[in-house]
Amino acid sequence: QVQLVESGGGLVQAGESLTLSCAASGGTFSGYATSWFRQTPGKEREFVAAVSRVGGYTYYGDSVKGRFTISRENAKNTMYLQMNNLKPEDTAVYYCAAGRTITSQIRLTSGYTNWGQGTRVTVSS
Repeated sequence: QVQLVESGGGLVQAGESLTLSCAASGGTFSGYATSWFRQTPGKEREFVAAVSRVGGYTYYGDSVKGRFTISRENAKNTMYLQMNNLKPEDTAVYYCAAGRTITSQIRLTSGYTNWGQGTRVTVSS
């Protein structure tokens, strides 16, 4: 099992950028597809972006497409989420996840077995 730790969250103003990192340990990182989800109080966890095991394929939620970029460096056991042109509605706790998932489940929370503790992103207007 791989352990995941997110970092990079914080408070920014609308229109600014932020980069989140997810550091993995305890497993073969390159064996997992990895993703970012986010959650606000009272709502279900929302898919943000995912990247395939070796980074060849990326997937994005409609609300972040064109603004966010997901990437990974398997040599560093790390995944990133570059977030540009942030909006107040991007405010949430962001979670990274890893799983030996298949393409049809890559946007679903059920596709992942390992989760980080979350990092909070707040975007002020």
